[in-house]
Amino acid sequence: MNIKWSLLVIFFVIVTVLTGCDPLMVLDPKGPQAQTQANVIWISIAIMSVITIVVCAFLVFVLVKYRDSKLPKDYEPPYIEGNHLVESIIVGVPILIVIFFSVVTIISNNKVEATPEKYKGQDPLVIYASTSDWKWHFSYPENGIETVNYLYIPTKRPLEFKLYSFGPITAFWVPQLGGQKYAMADMVTTLHLAADEEGEMMGRNANFSGKGFAQNMFHVEAMSQAEFDDWVKEVKDTAEPITEAKFNELLKPGYTGQLTFTGTHLGFSPAPEHHHGSKDSNEDVNDEYMEHDHESSNSKAESQNNHE
Repeated sequence: MNIKWSLLVIFFVIVTVLTGCDPLMVLDPKGPQAQTQANVIWISIAIMSVITIVVCAFLVFVLVKYRDSKLPKDYEPPYIEGNHLVESIIVGVPILIVIFFSVVTIISNNKVEATPEKYKGQDPLVIYASTSDWKWHFSYPENGIETVNYLYIPTKRPLEFKLYSFGPITAFWVPQLGGQKYAMADMVTTLHLAADEEGEMMGRNANFSGKGFAQNMFHVEAMSQAEFDDWVKEVKDTAEPITEAKFNELLKPGYTGQLTFTGTHLGFSPAPEHHHGSKDSNEDVNDEYMEHDHESSNSKAESQNNHE
């Protein structure tokens, strides 16, 4: 009787509590990248559920069929060296599961790391997304505007985010558009996303980065291309220009609301496009070294002439 009532209580909690919950954002995709990841999650849940049910069914079967009360008191289990069938199952099935998930992972990773298939051939909207303590800065070089702590994007168009940080390592994550990707201080990482549907979404820093981590979030709104163009025009007509002094002020640790500017900070504070150790950065270092060496040689020659 106690077991019966316990099961009823559990069922009641599931029906009354879980059915009132909003859908998990990662399972409510609004773009092709997020849809691919949601499919992988559902496949994983299905396979794990099947494994759990089968294992529990075998456990119940063994406990019932071979329980001690059904055996004579003088029963002694026979000595068995092994069972090739059972050994093949317990070794082979996990190997097959690992192989299957490896293939699924490789295929899905290739999809989410590239421009969505349905939008290939279109010019992506490039957005530089950078973080500081504890803000998000979004630069639209194509449109000549910049926002803080909110992101407007057009639907039905590929998006190419250039991620980097002015402070500790953070992670850009809009669960309904795709998975998270790290933003670091000395390099730029690229994330390909797209929005199929209009609507509001939540984005955040998905990597713990200190005191203000919990407030390091931003608002996302996907709209039609026409509405996006109207918003850009409105910003250019009404917003103040971003200045180096204002940007340096924003980089200081602290909280702020949503801000909008014309222009971008990329002109006076460009993104670290070249990785350390890259050919371009090495060439820059060599050029600086040659220039410095040339200036030093000229200084030495002038000094020698003055001495003479």
